[in-house]
Amino acid sequence: MSTLPKAVRIVEVGARDGLQNEANISTETKIRFIEQLSQTGLTHIESGAFVSPKWVPQMADSSEVMSRIERRSGVVYSALIPNQRGLELALQAGANQVAIFTSASEGFSQRNINCSIADSLKRFEPVMALANTHGIPVRGYLSCVADCPYDGPTAPEQVARVARELSELGCYEVSLGDTIGTGTPLRIAAMLNQVGNTVPLTRLAVHFHDTWGQALANIYQALCMGITTIDSSTAGLGGCPYAKGASGNVATEDVLYLCQGLGIDTGVNLQQVAAAGWEVCRDLGKQPASKTSLALMAKSHHA
Repeated sequence: MSTLPKAVRIVEVGARDGLQNEANISTETKIRFIEQLSQTGLTHIESGAFVSPKWVPQMADSSEVMSRIERRSGVVYSALIPNQRGLELALQAGANQVAIFTSASEGFSQRNINCSIADSLKRFEPVMALANTHGIPVRGYLSCVADCPYDGPTAPEQVARVARELSELGCYEVSLGDTIGTGTPLRIAAMLNQVGNTVPLTRLAVHFHDTWGQALANIYQALCMGITTIDSSTAGLGGCPYAKGASGNVATEDVLYLCQGLGIDTGVNLQQVAAAGWEVCRDLGKQPASKTSLALMAKSHHA
């Protein structure tokens, strides 16, 4: 086992990946949520998605949200984009980074973006060229790195192949997503070993869902292998659309508590993140899905 990293970077996805799977809330609430997260020490906040409002109505106000947030220097405010039009809208709204997405599984690609993996990558070529012209870094999301709801287990070699293609396309970082949250540490290790042979670990991030309660164990495994970027969502926002009632994204608070306990520096204030999560959860009319957040809440009530 290699030594743990001294520091990690957290990519906060609650305002996009989280809220797009929750009940719709007001533009004002989203803006306040992102501005609160900006004060916590987070350096990358995914703030919107320029996708079809017909498919993702929760993100229909991304232009307004991103144009109106009060920005803090040193913080990246990124957006998810499906195509060139999405990139143009993201640029207009002031995104200083964008993310594209494909799948490591053909079945998921066909059902999620209505085309093959190869076609999805081809579609992104003009996007990369335009982003390059504007000097905008592009991140790549790769879903179903452990299992696919349609095709079953994803071969680590397949994940490595698509990760390499995203990297060669020009993505500065590839975020490996366990979309249905079924991965376990040994399988994640096998996948990371394979991917690490084709893309340097410094250019990989992990994006683990907690549907089966394995996200933190999988993150620990990834940290032990030298991964230093973790995607997470404040309050564990964002259920898993393929498993009704299941928790989706791993909670930022839980990741921060884990890192704190391992002596890994995140530069992020756990208490402030939890407070931002409590507030947005009140507006959503739900409890945080984060164990750490609930423990902090209980503690503050007893104090």
